[in-house]
Amino acid sequence: MARLLVSVLVGLVAAALAAGQTAVPSADAAFAGFFRARTAREAADAADQIVASGIGFDEAFGRLRRGRPYSRDVPRGVVPGSYRAETGEYFYTLDVPESYDPARTYQVRVQLHGGVGRMEASAPPRPVSTGLPGAEQIYVMPSAWKEAPWWSRRQVENLRAILDVVKRTYNVDENRVVLSGVSDGATGAYYTAMRDTTPFASFLPLNGFIRVLENETADADGDLFPNNLLNKPLFIVNGGRDPMYPTSVVDPYIEHLKGAGVNLVYRPQPDAGHDTSWWPEIKDAFERFVADHPRVALPDALSWASGPPNIPSRAHWLIIDSLAAGRSDEPPLADVNTMSMPLDLDFGIRGSGARINRIVRGSNAEQIGLRPGDIVLTINNRAAPSGADIAELLRGFPAGQPLLLTVARSGESVRLTGRYAPTRLPGESVIFSRLRDWGRVDLIRTGNRIEAKARGVAAFTLLVSPDQFDLNRAVTVAVNGRTVFEGIVQKDIRTLLKWAAADHDRTMLFAAELLVMTPR
Repeated sequence: MARLLVSVLVGLVAAALAAGQTAVPSADAAFAGFFRARTAREAADAADQIVASGIGFDEAFGRLRRGRPYSRDVPRGVVPGSYRAETGEYFYTLDVPESYDPARTYQVRVQLHGGVGRMEASAPPRPVSTGLPGAEQIYVMPSAWKEAPWWSRRQVENLRAILDVVKRTYNVDENRVVLSGVSDGATGAYYTAMRDTTPFASFLPLNGFIRVLENETADADGDLFPNNLLNKPLFIVNGGRDPMYPTSVVDPYIEHLKGAGVNLVYRPQPDAGHDTSWWPEIKDAFERFVADHPRVALPDALSWASGPPNIPSRAHWLIIDSLAAGRSDEPPLADVNTMSMPLDLDFGIRGSGARINRIVRGSNAEQIGLRPGDIVLTINNRAAPSGADIAELLRGFPAGQPLLLTVARSGESVRLTGRYAPTRLPGESVIFSRLRDWGRVDLIRTGNRIEAKARGVAAFTLLVSPDQFDLNRAVTVAVNGRTVFEGIVQKDIRTLLKWAAADHDRTMLFAAELLVMTPR
């Protein structure tokens, strides 16, 4: 009886062990499931199977570096698509080369259209072709509309989601994804460059103006930080006869950005209006700029600023986690947002051509009753000259002259009266006003040492990559001149898979998260 009982127990244990072994997935099967995932969330769920397989960190890192197998059986040509999120349905169009070969990687241009204010959520994606054809690449054309403009958080998330779909279907060169846009799309390119730099190699705003965002950005989406433009190069085109954003208005801001250290190429077109008739002449320079500026996935220097409600906020391997009230002993940091303006008699309007984008508080323009969004139609019963800058036009008026202005406002014609009485306003010192607390971190990596300067930041996270650091040696982090961490950083496969699922990027893989508390 005792022998029988022992035999039964041995059999049960053997069966249990066998069952447990069959429940453990192989690394091949686990990675196949990870790469089959249709979304970042599904990939994150599949990561548990990779961990359960018992695979080592270095082997998992190598597999992620090699990436997924890509199929030849994928749509080519103009491919419409959409997906549904909690905030609505998002349409997009792809334009994939008919000669697409999954064995090679492809450059991607994300092209943002204009005319956002005229579109509704139910509108089909536009354009159905690129409109600005260039080098052989995959073109991505998302759709925005009045309630979901390019300068909104939901569109930042939309661009991320569409890129994720594209990278799961086509063999994309992750370091050659660029973001361009025309008119409102250019506004979106500036916005994204300041809000979500990580996926893109460069930004190419065409016929746009960064200052439009001072009025167009919804309060809910938070403040903007031109200093973030330091992280990526820009290629900018504006027309001299553009009635909305002429070079006469844009040029001073371009010069300021360039002088502040922003890497940009500016190609003004003196005779162009608000159109892209210049594209045949500019196309080669545009594509050469893209080719010459691939993304550095793990840059050794970063400068990133953010504030609520966009905290946490990330740039490549830096995440600002939480803010803290600034202290007088924190280091001063030069800010691209600071822009010196000459003191001058000022009517108080900030606009592009006849369109008023902003009214200076307490100014002559505010007293007369002008509002942001107004379009000046007539001045003292004379039509405003096409393409003329209204502020420049009024400077020729003598102080005290009566003014009768007719403006287009919300589809109606409105008459305003007063006297021209410009005042000597303080020179503007910022590109964008700040309404909330905010913080910034500047990083420089030299070998395994990171020197950080932080203002208004309580905590930030460093994503540590084996491609950037020697993880067999100690890593040192100094913040505002004080060493806050020194030690060996351990590789963690769960961290590796977490960010691989989120980024879907073979060139940007992380072994550890290092939380840094700013010394107080």
